[in-house]
Amino acid sequence: MRELFSIFGNPVKHSRSPLMHNSVFQEMDYPACYTRTLLEDGKMLRETFLAQKLSGANITVPHKEAAFEACDEVRGFAKKIGVVNTIVYEDDKLIGYNTDADGFMYAISEFDSIKNIIILGAGGTAKALAAKFLEEQLTVTVLNRSKGRLDYFDKLGCKTYTWEDFDLDSYDLVVNTTSAGLNDEELPAPLEYIEAILDSSRYAADAIYGKVTPFLKLAKEKNITYKDGADMLLGQGVLANELFTKQKLSRKAIQKAMKKSFLL
Repeated sequence: MRELFSIFGNPVKHSRSPLMHNSVFQEMDYPACYTRTLLEDGKMLRETFLAQKLSGANITVPHKEAAFEACDEVRGFAKKIGVVNTIVYEDDKLIGYNTDADGFMYAISEFDSIKNIIILGAGGTAKALAAKFLEEQLTVTVLNRSKGRLDYFDKLGCKTYTWEDFDLDSYDLVVNTTSAGLNDEELPAPLEYIEAILDSSRYAADAIYGKVTPFLKLAKEKNITYKDGADMLLGQGVLANELFTKQKLSRKAIQKAMKKSFLL
């Protein structure tokens, strides 16, 4: 029987996840299909998942925290941070995981001597990355438009700032986790802040993939080595596929097949 998987998000039409996972299923002759689901209300995630009779799903912005609430059980790193990006249907239960953080560590592995990081934004992806960076004993600063979402990061042990009280430091890496630049030409913070941060950073990364965002354009103009979210997407996708296929496929084989999808 063919299994069905999907990605939930808003927007979701840009997502490469169907191409990535279907490439693995086809190449490995695994009986499954992967599609997209535009979900406007995160509270409908569980109901929609069950109605579609899915075997699993990935969750993208803005529903990663709603996905945590939708699960019957949450395992591993996702339990620590309250953010789920991968759900597997197992024994009539929705089991939640987070593969974002490990995917990002894979993406930045070629950047050298990363010790001090600033994260732009305070959503689900920012939570995952901040917790992972701190696990790796890195210094983490979080800059967000408003104070509301910063309590979580304060409790974690991050330095936190809003646009009102930002105090510039020097950074090894600046990471944009906001959706600014995904469907518009916006920056994740006011221009003067972004320019000052980039001028004080060695590397830049954006969780958005498939386009050079205004944030990355500025990094490029300043000759800063940068990455978009493609490697992060690949890293988290490999780990998610391993969960979807219940470790029946080797990680190496999944990665090889999935990498090919980026050439399509």
